[in-house]
Amino acid sequence: MFEKGKILEFAALADYSEGGIVSKQVLKNEAGNITLFAFDKGQGLSEHTAPFDAMVQILDGEAEIKIGGNPFVLGKGKAVILPANIPHALHAVEKFKMLLTMIKG
Repeated sequence: MFEKGKILEFAALADYSEGGIVSKQVLKNEAGNITLFAFDKGQGLSEHTAPFDAMVQILDGEAEIKIGGNPFVLGKGKAVILPANIPHALHAVEKFKMLLTMIKG
């Protein structure tokens, strides 16, 4: 967990791991969670669903995100909302960092 009441620069708070994926929990409570990820080029998450809407914000690099089979390429500064119960997948076109925010409800 990250210290509250401090300025955070998320892109600098997760290092890339060669051939891997790094995740760091930022916040978690009964309302949902926020997680910071760093994906090396070629890494990703296979297609899956989640019971709640989630927002992905790209902090660095470039990712392809498929939602319901439709591909979207997002770069630094872009975001997309993943709808609940719709299959989605992520692939690192180049290494990228993202912030995932999931709100239960």
